[in-house]
This record gives sequence, structure tokens and C-alpha cells, in this order.
Amino acid sequence: MGAQERQATSRWAEAIFAGGCFWCVEAVFKDLKGVHEVMPGYTGGHKPNPSYQEVCSGTTGHAEAVRILYDPAVISYRELLEVFFTTHDPTQLNRQGPDVGTQYRSAVFVRSKQERRLAEETKKAAEGWWGAPVVTEIVEAGTFWPAEDYHRDYFARHPEQPYCAGVVAPKVAKARQRWRHLLKDAQG
Repeated sequence: MGAQERQATSRWAEAIFAGGCFWCVEAVFKDLKGVHEVMPGYTGGHKPNPSYQEVCSGTTGHAEAVRILYDPAVISYRELLEVFFTTHDPTQLNRQGPDVGTQYRSAVFVRSKQERRLAEETKKAAEGWWGAPVVTEIVEAGTFWPAEDYHRDYFARHPEQPYCAGVVAPKVAKARQRWRHLLKDAQG
């Protein structure tokens, strides 16, 4: 890696969110300007390096989550939180739509007091947006285990798959409409 590449990668900050199926969350955040990478994976559990099947069993304590590497000079952590709290239903406990279990819980995994404060403020605001109590956990970030390679860019590679067409596509379309000013291809 050259000096220019090292400088470029040093500017990335990290956010970790769980909002149901990671295919949906990844697809929403990949479109945002300032987002360098969105990695699906697992966090918040007790088993080292769990598999998708183990996490789906609900016995590892992990949530399906995404790790977002972003440029805070282009998009702020608060903006990422606002997108997060408006693109899944944070009022549902341990579920999102057809996906049920603790592995589909809503959570923000924080790494600092500043992230915690911003997450708590945005969660409080989200209760007004949703008109209901928000059950999103705000917890300290632990180890993030990347998901198996076949989960990366799943929606982009399989838009015709029934879950993608019926669940992911409408969520992504809604997010693109609501957050069009934050999209990578946004004008202005």
C-alpha cells in the first residue's frame, strides 16, 4: 500500500448498526455519499466467529449487523444514525418484518461517549418520528465478525431473489426517495 493509499484509508470512521436482515441494511447504506464500504456481519454475541446458520439459530446472541466505513468529512455519524432510524422499524422488538428473533434486533454499537450521546439523541428523536417507543439497543461495540462472502452485495447480485424483490427492494426504494440528497449520485 502506497503513502497516498494509507492517507486515504486513515480518514475512514466506523459505524456498526443492526436493523434486521443485513442484506437490507447493507443495500441502504451502500448508496450514501461518503460511505466507502459496508460489510455485513455478526456482533453482540458470545460465540467467536459464528456462521450464518449458527446466528440464524438464535443461540449465539449475535445480531445480523453491518460495519460501515465512512468519511466524516462527507457524511456525519448523526446523518448515518438518522438514515438508520428511518429505514427500519426501530419500534419492533427482536424482529423486522418477516424476520423474527434476537438476531434481527435493532441496535447501535458505539465506540465512544460521543457516539453514545448522538445515538441516544437520535433514538429520542426517532420516537417522535415513529410516534411510538423505540426499542433500539445502544450498546458498546465488541468484536465484529464479517459474514460469509456470499452475503456481500447480496441485493445487488440477486435482485430477482424473492426476499430481495419483496422485502429489500421496497425498503431501498423508500430510503433512496427519503434520503436522495445523501445519495452518491445526488446533484448539488
